Amino acid sequence: MKVLVINSGSSSIKYQLLEPDSAEVVASGMVSRIGESLPADAVTIEHQSDGETFEHRGEIADHAAGLRAVFELFTASGHDLAAEGLGAVGHRVVHGGEVFYEPTLITDDVVRAISDLSSLAPLHNPANVVGIESARALLPGVPQVAVFDTAFFHRLPAAAKTYAIDAKVAAAHGVRKYGFHGTSHEYVSGKVADFLGRERTDLNQIVLHLGNGASMSAVRGGRAVDTTMGLTPLEGLVMGTRSGDLDPGIIFHLIRTADMDVNDVDALLNRQSGIKGLSGVNDFRELGRLIENGDTAAKLAFEVYIHRLRRYIGAYLVELGRVDAITFTAGVGENDAKVRAAALAGLERYGIRVDEARNTAKDRAARRISADDSEIEVLVVPTNEELAIARASARLVA
Repeated sequence: MKVLVINSGSSSIKYQLLEPDSAEVVASGMVSRIGESLPADAVTIEHQSDGETFEHRGEIADHAAGLRAVFELFTASGHDLAAEGLGAVGHRVVHGGEVFYEPTLITDDVVRAISDLSSLAPLHNPANVVGIESARALLPGVPQVAVFDTAFFHRLPAAAKTYAIDAKVAAAHGVRKYGFHGTSHEYVSGKVADFLGRERTDLNQIVLHLGNGASMSAVRGGRAVDTTMGLTPLEGLVMGTRSGDLDPGIIFHLIRTADMDVNDVDALLNRQSGIKGLSGVNDFRELGRLIENGDTAAKLAFEVYIHRLRRYIGAYLVELGRVDAITFTAGVGENDAKVRAAALAGLERYGIRVDEARNTAKDRAARRISADDSEIEVLVVPTNEELAIARASARLVA
């Protein structure tokens, strides 16, 4: 049985065809720049299969056209989806609201409900719906499953998920902390238990998912008890282009004094802030090069980023009381030794000691980077949201 996993964004589609049991990736790729006017020779799909790369050139009008082109690339690369024994299509859906908190078989009613939740995730859920509708049209006989980014955090304790605003207003408009990257946090916290040879119910963990989007979770006994993202993915850590936490009064101040409306402020905080807003770049490799060249804005951006990480690490150490493992994952978390070292520097009195040689070693596998005498394990564990979605989808349709 194979599962096709689709992550549909506003102007892109990431996908993988994989076998859930063995974790073998049969093929993968990305459709980019959907809906843009491009030269005829522009590469808009890169498809990897059996060690080869296949390309699609030219404009992709919409998501349906993108998926049709992807299916043609599957056939060209020797993997006709109609003949692959496709058991399910698993879709990453960002926001499940209060409605969805388990992998869910997609029906017309489910699609409408996901669309109705778009007010909570206007940048994500509409694109997720378009990807779902396109895949259902192209693969009408294959079960389609929605796996929700918010699901792992659905059962946060009331004190952690409740905002201190008028309770009636919050209830009427679905205002609560939902959390995101839940598929990654759940997968990685499970892998930590496997790595340490312990039951996840015995472990208290802090998981740092650090990519262009970034979030942190506190996990007690396998259950999330807090996370940094909130009603939307804007809250919490400093990110590539998102501000993370800020005084809500800044929004009112900008509307009143900077001739900005709600949409302007939304764009500012989601797309023009964070590391990019402070330094001009949102790629940590480029940020590192700027710092090495003496760029003071880049240095400040890094320091602000680390300051926020340390604030939440401290908060979760207190919230959990006992911490067995601190784990870094996702693009920055897995690859940037300087971020990991700076985030945990000087915390020896709290039982955290990072081994410099282990931290800087080039290794893509799950690994320990803490010193032998560290009371708290510090780990790097690669995330694999696609595999988690594939396995959840396979379990449901089975």
